[in-house]
Amino acid sequence: MGWLADETGLEKCAANYVPLTPLSYLKRAVQVFPDRDAVVYGDRRYTYAQYHDRVTRLASALAAMGVKPGDVVATLLPNVPAHAEAHFGVPACGAVLNTINIRLDANTVSYILDHAGAKVVLCDPQFIPLLATAIEDMENEPPKVIEVGDDAAGVHDFGDYPEYEDILAAADPDFDWILPQDEWESISLNYTSGTTGRPKGVVYHHRGAYLNAMGQVLSWRITLHPKYLTIVPLFHCNGWCHTWMMPAVGGTLVCCRDISAKAIFDAIADEGVTHFGGAPIVLNMIVNAKDDEKRPFDHVVEVFTAGAPPAPATLAKIEPMGFNITHVYGLTETYGPATECTWHEKWEPLTGDDRAAQKARQGVAMPFMEPVQVWDDQNAPVPMDGTTQGQIVFRGNGVMKGYLKNPRATREAFQDGYFHSGDLAVQHPDTYLQIADRAKDIIISGGENVSSVEVEGVLMHHPDVLLCAVVAKPDEKWGEVPCAFVELKDGHSVDEDALIAFARERLAGFKTPKKVIFQELPKTSTGKIQKFQLRDIARKL
Repeated sequence: MGWLADETGLEKCAANYVPLTPLSYLKRAVQVFPDRDAVVYGDRRYTYAQYHDRVTRLASALAAMGVKPGDVVATLLPNVPAHAEAHFGVPACGAVLNTINIRLDANTVSYILDHAGAKVVLCDPQFIPLLATAIEDMENEPPKVIEVGDDAAGVHDFGDYPEYEDILAAADPDFDWILPQDEWESISLNYTSGTTGRPKGVVYHHRGAYLNAMGQVLSWRITLHPKYLTIVPLFHCNGWCHTWMMPAVGGTLVCCRDISAKAIFDAIADEGVTHFGGAPIVLNMIVNAKDDEKRPFDHVVEVFTAGAPPAPATLAKIEPMGFNITHVYGLTETYGPATECTWHEKWEPLTGDDRAAQKARQGVAMPFMEPVQVWDDQNAPVPMDGTTQGQIVFRGNGVMKGYLKNPRATREAFQDGYFHSGDLAVQHPDTYLQIADRAKDIIISGGENVSSVEVEGVLMHHPDVLLCAVVAKPDEKWGEVPCAFVELKDGHSVDEDALIAFARERLAGFKTPKKVIFQELPKTSTGKIQKFQLRDIARKL
């Protein structure tokens, strides 16, 4: 199918076929944009010529330390320039990049280092004690450690390990990058959160990283020379592939070590940031910023938000502040964002809650994915009626290779030729997805399904509520009932009865929370609320 009757001499060769890799973006950028700022961090500024040089030196240094193609190089770094450089320098020596979550405990870090077989770790001084404890707990040969000092943040090295800048200075600036011979070769390894057991190692290939990065250029409507603020941790889905994307469009990566409303407003005002991504908690942080944290700016900032669906109340407040929100959705297994709520002109007249509700949908597949579907329990597409729930499934070049050393989990995830997400959704007549809940987060009360997302959206409309999360609480009569955990805004107060009454006016009785707990919500390093901890609390009430 699709072949001409006679294709004699029409063969794949070096002239007409080159394996796709995001490394090619930086190799091109150093030729086209050598003098443009590639990376900015405080007073530090690296042009594309300097960025390319530093990446080359890192690749050379790693090779000199014995790192061979296919070996794993790990990082324990915040969003600093060295972390961006590792996204190119590690694969440029043929190795696989394993960015480790800096919020993990030592036991989990130890497990990841053992499971991945890391040969080298680039580590920020702040996390050296964590790494040292993890290495002591390892069963396999420990990795070599390179310490990445950060004078700008007042985080100095311990002096016990080779220092990053020293090894770059001593490295070969003419090192010849080792490019993939096959675009299916692995480029990175990302571990899932492991909330229900040991984290699984998600393997990305060069082809997927290349296409995901390029596809998001289209989805985000990016033109040349954007200025991108690194709010999404680079250890989370490789920063949604945005670090690989920036050289393709001659963009500037503005590194942000510590995420705060003030840091975001300062970057927009001082550096002219045009784009950033983040969880809904980041939007909430901006909406509720104090006056002395805000800075004026005169351009629209484009924002990709993902995670739990952002509350319509938050979306309605943030757009008038100068932010245009595009809701995206994906998982570690899909290189980060894989669907987008593509906006149509016919929706432009919408205002208030109607506009926000339309923007809160998870949307349609990004250009590098095949159409995303919602399947029922028999693995058949559900009716696109906006009410019938099923599980979201993916297929396409933006899906992982599989789980490292876990063929059983890989087979289960890929059954019937699709990746099964575990997320429940409906599909509207216009094909747009709308997440109902994670399968594990659905509350079944008296036989009725209650979407925690729906209840949370209502509670977020209350003027005193900063954040909330709703989970199932065991109940003798109903089996389960909704239990709300609420974090209030500074200086605001409301009691349990008032919040329940507020919800009852807007929800069916069985959906109304029967218990409200006021406390700070536990969050992951990417801003996602850790509902498994809240479920543990609710079970004991």
